[in-house]
Amino acid sequence: MITSVLVANRGEIACRIFRTCAESGIRTVAVYADPDANALHTRVADTAVRLPGAAPADTYLRADLIVKAAVASGADAVHPGYGFLSENADFARAVLDAGLVWIGPPPAAIEAMASKTRAKDLMGIAPLKDVTAADLPVLVKAAAGGGGRGMRIVRRAEDLPAALESARAEAASAFGDGEVFVEPYVEDGRHVEVQILADTHGTVWALGTRDCSLQRRHQKVIEEAPAPGLTDELTAELNDLAVRAARAVDYVGAGTVEFLVADGRAHFLEMNTRLQVEHPVTEAVFGLDLVAEQIRIAEGSTLPDEPPRARGHAVEARLYAEDPSKDWTPQTGTLHRLSVPPSVRLDTGYESGDLIPVHYDPMLAKVVAHAPTRAEAVRKLAGALEQATLHGPTTNRDLLVNSLRHKEFTTARMDTGFYDRHLPELAEPHPDPLAPLAAALTDAVGRSRFGGFRNLPSTPQTKRYEMAGEEHEVRYRHTRKGLEADGVRVLHADASRVVLEVDGVRRQFEVSRYGDRVYVNGTTMTTLPRFPDPTTQHTPGSLLAPMPGTVVRVADGLAEGSAVDAGQPLLWLEAMKMEHKITAPAAGTLSELHVVPGRQVTVGELLAVVQPT
Repeated sequence: MITSVLVANRGEIACRIFRTCAESGIRTVAVYADPDANALHTRVADTAVRLPGAAPADTYLRADLIVKAAVASGADAVHPGYGFLSENADFARAVLDAGLVWIGPPPAAIEAMASKTRAKDLMGIAPLKDVTAADLPVLVKAAAGGGGRGMRIVRRAEDLPAALESARAEAASAFGDGEVFVEPYVEDGRHVEVQILADTHGTVWALGTRDCSLQRRHQKVIEEAPAPGLTDELTAELNDLAVRAARAVDYVGAGTVEFLVADGRAHFLEMNTRLQVEHPVTEAVFGLDLVAEQIRIAEGSTLPDEPPRARGHAVEARLYAEDPSKDWTPQTGTLHRLSVPPSVRLDTGYESGDLIPVHYDPMLAKVVAHAPTRAEAVRKLAGALEQATLHGPTTNRDLLVNSLRHKEFTTARMDTGFYDRHLPELAEPHPDPLAPLAAALTDAVGRSRFGGFRNLPSTPQTKRYEMAGEEHEVRYRHTRKGLEADGVRVLHADASRVVLEVDGVRRQFEVSRYGDRVYVNGTTMTTLPRFPDPTTQHTPGSLLAPMPGTVVRVADGLAEGSAVDAGQPLLWLEAMKMEHKITAPAAGTLSELHVVPGRQVTVGELLAVVQPT
């Protein structure tokens, strides 16, 4: 029997595995890089072992350090989680060679399927070798890992070399393996996958389908089980192909076989030899704990001949610290408060007050709703996200709510091009127009005392806020009856709560402050100073770092004095395991360049200046 498990991962998945271990009476061991010294997964584990350094390549991707940590901590088993080394056969062998139990598939199965190129060979599918115009569009894809990293869509032949270079660099950074390949890109297909669970005695379960079509940067955003709108024949074909893939490599444990579905046909993509981020929707529908099943299988237990019966529908949304309206720019900083209604499941690696670091994926949490029908599950999840309290960096919460309520999604007509078509409308902010007034009134509380001339009307007070990229000024007045604002009746105001009546309708606002940031219900604002600070003004054409990160590349030949075109890529930042392109805002001359490859930058730091023509 397994008594102690080290999870070779961090954040949400480590916390999720620890939860099952704790329920099973199994002792837990965390590993952590220096930025994660006080992370939630290190706090909830029974024991934690430091991996010195910050970059994944020096810490979470060091198989030798993790095996050493497992032995030193007295763990007798290792669970790889997902990402990092979870699909690394050499890591699995190192764990087994150390005399530890590996809670995952055999190294040979990982080797056969973890490389997407070898998996396609096994399924009789050859990648493209010499790409011609007739092959376009194509997809450049990392052979190892997943999560959308190391993937690039190429629509023009002349863009292929740069896409290959960029994908290799990102794949090497994320997975320690820069191998990439090229395959045809299926436009507007649906991303459908099948959950596999297999034991060491020859039993293989196909635990239904999942639809993961809503993606940004080839990374899933909303997932659900079962995949809606598939015919019985296509569902049976997907299940049969998934079982065939598992049996072909003598698979053991939990895994996922992924497909693109277009025109009623299934196109094999890959097999992920690990637990998936979206596994909770399958757990909800089948009433299983997949992590518990992984542990039982690693201990040698036998699965029943048939899986449990599926019940109802489940939908999961990935809550990211990112700004969808600004090219999905990741956000860092303090997560002051995170809470969701108890009607949904929350899997997270953060608690209120935690710092979101720059070194890792920007996912904050997964929020999962289960209900008897798809429509009920979708409504439940959208409502819970709308009611969630999120104080801290910008998130994709509003995008998720808008996506779940979009007609294409509610009628199950979505595909992988959903955000390409609808991002502007889904990401457009809709702040509450009364939020600035509510914030101003809470700020005014405690300053409503009058001097000696109480019978004279007070001078109107003004406050300025930045909300959804626009400046808003509000006015209010202290009177003998309390606070007043034009057209709005103030029923109550204290330091954190305001009640207003507008046209006979009573509305309540909860207000929280952290420095100059103000949160009013679901609206976020920044308090503006009465007089702008001239030192914060920048020359027109200034390019500021949208997030803290590392400059990984500067465009070839670029130097001060270079002529640039509007939209021309100038440099690339790496943050939260993704590359972000900084482009020229207008045609002109690069008058200033303040960075070189390898330079660490902070958010808002001046990178370059383009003097417009």
